[in-house]
Amino acid sequence: MTSPKIFDGHNDFLLRLLRDPENRETTFLTHTDEGHLDLPRMRQGGFAGGFFAIYISSPMPDVDLMEQMKSPPYAFALPDEIPMAEAQPVALAMAGHLKWMERASDGQFKICRTVAELRHCLDHDIIAAIMHIEGAEAIGPDLDALYLFHDMGLRSLGPVWSRPTVFGHGVPFAFPASPDTGPGLTPAGKDLLRLCNELGILFDLSHLNEAGFNDVAALSDAPLVATHSNAHAITPSTRNLTDRQLGMIRDSDGMVGVNFASGFLNPDGRRTSGDGFDAMLRHLDHLIAQLGEDRVGFGSDFDGAEVPAKLKDATGLPALCDALRAHSYDEALLAKLCHENWLAVLERTWRD
Repeated sequence: MTSPKIFDGHNDFLLRLLRDPENRETTFLTHTDEGHLDLPRMRQGGFAGGFFAIYISSPMPDVDLMEQMKSPPYAFALPDEIPMAEAQPVALAMAGHLKWMERASDGQFKICRTVAELRHCLDHDIIAAIMHIEGAEAIGPDLDALYLFHDMGLRSLGPVWSRPTVFGHGVPFAFPASPDTGPGLTPAGKDLLRLCNELGILFDLSHLNEAGFNDVAALSDAPLVATHSNAHAITPSTRNLTDRQLGMIRDSDGMVGVNFASGFLNPDGRRTSGDGFDAMLRHLDHLIAQLGEDRVGFGSDFDGAEVPAKLKDATGLPALCDALRAHSYDEALLAKLCHENWLAVLERTWRD
């Protein structure tokens, strides 16, 4: 059975290009076994597009955090804030890589700024990309740079990636733990939210702590969206959303993209790939029960996380769809999860 085309809420492919720019043609244009995405594997797996994150890495810590996440409980201190002067050149380089992908693909890949463009791409087998910023260090408190990134195609932004910014505070990586970890949006963060609403830029709640979530819910006139988060009731990680938060997302007619990262899926919090899709199915069942079937999709975190071994990479997406069918999800629900819900929430957010 043919699987629906999959539109995805988050990936870190641009970070792979940034780290090895001299080999970006091989990384993007050829089928490799590195990471989770490249153009041939996107096509093979029915990956029709998604949010491509511009993300600024913190310096590597002295300890192997990923190894420690295999043996909960754990709690890691947040990295220091990164100054705008350091972040902005990196963000511009990653935006340039995304533009290069569009040019190098010979018409197979397009940066989209409207839902009409997204629908055109899905209808014509063109991979559709949304420029997303994860952690707004590249935008100063005067917000001038937001206008420039918007002109370049930015249509989604998360104010933090866990570490603090001038705009707010994220959650540390901890398990088991609550997302209620500190103060919320700063005055500059509230200004950033208002301007994102004005420009029609999606304001991403993933990585934001509970106080910041509450601030967004109180101030925003757009649907509440977490592009790559899971259910705290199943896996009590700081990165996952409580049922109270899910209720607020539901009431705003927003959406959650389920994160494929094993440490946020496995109920014991272990960062191990496992063999199948059982943990993901538990999260999907819970999210659908809390949000309704029109407000859930995928937010894979491809190229930024360890995913279930049975999935492996983008070529495993048809196997995920088969697992959803075997779990009694019908074709109408499958189409909503795979792309229809994302297009619908973006129509409500971008207002194009």
